[in-house]
Amino acid sequence: SVHGQAGLSCVDCHADLARTKDFPHKARLAAVSCASCHDSVGKSHAFHPSIARALKGGGAAEPSCQKCHGSHEIASVKEPGFRFASDGQVQACGSCHSEVRSHYLASEHGKALIRSSKNAPTCLTCHAKPVTSRAGVGLASLKRSQADLCISCHTKQAEGPDEGAPPGSFVSAYTSSVHGAALSRGDSRAPTCVSCHGAHDPRHGYDSSSYVNKMRVQQVCGRCHVAENKLFTASVHGKAIQQGNRDAPACTDCHGEHRVLAPKDPRSPVAAGNVSTQVCSPCHESLKLAEKWNLPTDRAKTFAASYHGLAARGGGTGTVANCASCHGAHDILPSNDPASRISKANLATTCGAAGCHPGANAKFGSTPIHLAATTKKEPLLFWIGTIYIFLIIGTIGGMLLHNTLDFIRKAKHVQAVRRGEIEEEPAGRGLYLRMTFNERLQHGSLMVSFTLLVITGFMLRYPDAWWVLGIRRLSTRAFDLRSLVHRIAGVWMIAASLYHVLYVIFTRRGRRLVADLWFRGKDLRDALGLLRFNVGLSHDKPRLDRFSYIEKAEYWALVWGTIVMATTGVIMWFDNTFIGLLSKLGYDIARVIHFYEAWLATLAIIVWHFYFVIFSPEAFPMNMAWWTGKLSEKEMKDEHPLELERLRNRPVPPVGGGTPSGAPGA
Repeated sequence: SVHGQAGLSCVDCHADLARTKDFPHKARLAAVSCASCHDSVGKSHAFHPSIARALKGGGAAEPSCQKCHGSHEIASVKEPGFRFASDGQVQACGSCHSEVRSHYLASEHGKALIRSSKNAPTCLTCHAKPVTSRAGVGLASLKRSQADLCISCHTKQAEGPDEGAPPGSFVSAYTSSVHGAALSRGDSRAPTCVSCHGAHDPRHGYDSSSYVNKMRVQQVCGRCHVAENKLFTASVHGKAIQQGNRDAPACTDCHGEHRVLAPKDPRSPVAAGNVSTQVCSPCHESLKLAEKWNLPTDRAKTFAASYHGLAARGGGTGTVANCASCHGAHDILPSNDPASRISKANLATTCGAAGCHPGANAKFGSTPIHLAATTKKEPLLFWIGTIYIFLIIGTIGGMLLHNTLDFIRKAKHVQAVRRGEIEEEPAGRGLYLRMTFNERLQHGSLMVSFTLLVITGFMLRYPDAWWVLGIRRLSTRAFDLRSLVHRIAGVWMIAASLYHVLYVIFTRRGRRLVADLWFRGKDLRDALGLLRFNVGLSHDKPRLDRFSYIEKAEYWALVWGTIVMATTGVIMWFDNTFIGLLSKLGYDIARVIHFYEAWLATLAIIVWHFYFVIFSPEAFPMNMAWWTGKLSEKEMKDEHPLELERLRNRPVPPVGGGTPSGAPGA
């Protein structure tokens, strides 16, 4: 034995033999005190606290040293025959702890040991440290020791990960979880690895006998989260789990496994800004699951396209509803269940909860919430959108064709003049009044408010666009500011439009403006004449007056668009009132019209207005009348020859007490 090899004799251990001279000795000798030599036994055998306690109190330890190591045949720990070597340790300990041994051998740790994995933990791997309730430390300290032990093994990199073992980063994510944070604060209620996986029988999650298996994990979580467990059990998801439906979500599907974060943590999948896209949508967007379980296929899509979905993606997580806001988190029930939050009887209460839609009435639930603009689901929205699409294609397409022909003709003319192929009649140096200061202020108000409305409006509709992401990076409150700026710009534009109405009613120049902008038969002839001129069928360019069909079409389109956008915008702004009056379908009609009208207006300004004041070869780099209020004689001759001729032959009397309209000025 190891003692014999060390040169020890019987009397070195049996002290009473050294004191007697009577041989043979008594049948029963006094118990040997191993600690008399092995003074560190209390520390090295902390996994058997009874030994340490016995040594301190002077009593007999159970189990005794001899029960594990033997008496006279004690082998060295370095010898292959040592009873507690790694390959025989489980059997040695299992001679007393038989039930624990059976659990261990069926666990992933035991299976790793059976296949001779170098990383397989054995009894002493864990129990050589204070990881049991008998270790004599506080519960929080004990749990920290357990967690540190598990993480230290699973994050070893020197020997490489064991076959089938989870990545170390996956396991160590526990430390940054809400559970790990609570434990680090000293909260003894916080669960550790052992709390969920078990002490001696941790198994893979896909193992049906594992505590963390999808079909059983609710029982683990429910030990701590009693109220949530009760709600989940009665929910549509909980009932599906009880029926053995593996496609139904369990606790870990939504909250995660090791990196469970608080719902208010913006990194958490169940945070207000993430729950719809990261938790609910992956399942409810799945065509496979929808076909398998007869689920609606458009719920995630219609939510994403709704104001709630767009606003959530844009960063408005503080006040914007997500899936859980309406359906609940743990207590999700089908809409035909009377207890469901989204049943017709409860929907008004749900919409009015948390101050979202105060005063919500029965009309909030009178039409489907997840409206899909299709011929089957909601044909009215479908046809409104379809008509607008054709209108946009036809209108903007016609503008592009018109301006392309105009650009080619003007570009050829400018190049011919520069090359000296055409000699233009010299123009005077006089300036002609085009816009008074009052009119320029009106134009500037519309220009600024319209630009702000376009930017802030499309920020909501396209929250993931590159330019929107750039704006969102400037401030975490980008969505709230977007909403505020959009409303301010809307009020600004409406106020400017109302002022313009008063201007054209109560001033002579305003009345003259509207009279000159009214359509006449000549406008149609000018449009056809300019078309023939641009395609080369005529050599005579139509002589245009103060306002051609180009300006007139733009002005009256602006009037119509402002009325439509203001009306639908007010309906969307005061949604509680108008949904209560018109139902959500009425609100959605306004929303669809607002969206497509915004595209039509924006494209018209870019393709039509910007072309004639910026990109036209005769105006480039810019017609500055909007800033100076005046046009040069050359510009008047090119674009408004009839007005120029009239002004030359007959000076116009003063209008509104100001400078003579159109009169030359310095």
